[in-house]
Amino acid sequence: MPITNNLAEQALRMAKVKQKISGCFGTEHGVDTFFTIRSHLATMNKQKAKLFACLVSVFNRQTIQPRFAT
Repeated sequence: MPITNNLAEQALRMAKVKQKISGCFGTEHGVDTFFTIRSHLATMNKQKAKLFACLVSVFNRQTIQPRFAT
């Protein structure tokens, strides 16, 4: 799959790579967890947030929320 600037394709690329490497996701819960984490980090990355700080905040139960346009 050629790399493009299409944001939708870029968002799906990591899932396809993970599926290719591991062969599958294992369980439905694993799929949901993977895409929840991936979606949150992709959003925070687009907002120029520090991704490690975002992950740490989740484990500290003080999740950094994305800014929404008003």
